[in-house]
Amino acid sequence: MFDVTLITMGKLKEKFYLSAAEEYCKRLKGFCNFHLIELPEYRLPENPSSAEISAGLEKEAEAIFSKIPKGAWLCVFTPEGKELSSEGFAAKLKEVKLSGKSSACFLIGSSFGISPTVKQKADFLLSMGPMTFPHHLARIMVLEQLYRAEAIQAGSKYHK
Repeated sequence: MFDVTLITMGKLKEKFYLSAAEEYCKRLKGFCNFHLIELPEYRLPENPSSAEISAGLEKEAEAIFSKIPKGAWLCVFTPEGKELSSEGFAAKLKEVKLSGKSSACFLIGSSFGISPTVKQKADFLLSMGPMTFPHHLARIMVLEQLYRAEAIQAGSKYHK
């Protein structure tokens, strides 16, 4: 079975986000070996300078690199990434599976973004569109889209 890992910066606190995340994680396990890894955001001062933000993102990058499964295809969610429809995302994931890779890793960065170092090492940059979403909501959206992509590939009626 294909391995899918989602790395996120920060923990969910609100019950409604936790409940939704648990549901999609449970559903995903019917299609793949799914793993969710939550990493702590680097603590920054109240009004951080750009140098402090850059240093924080590099610290986060170290933690991220230590958790990416060896040999995994890496997809980073970032505003400058490519926009895909749900069908396009499903096709991309299928393409990765057919390429011989045994795992895919997806990354949602922290509230200050993602280190350029991580973006450079990514196999694919994916955008959720031009709108800005809270990171906790973005996690639920990514989980739902991963589930939808797997359902599309399986020919399920979930995607209409």
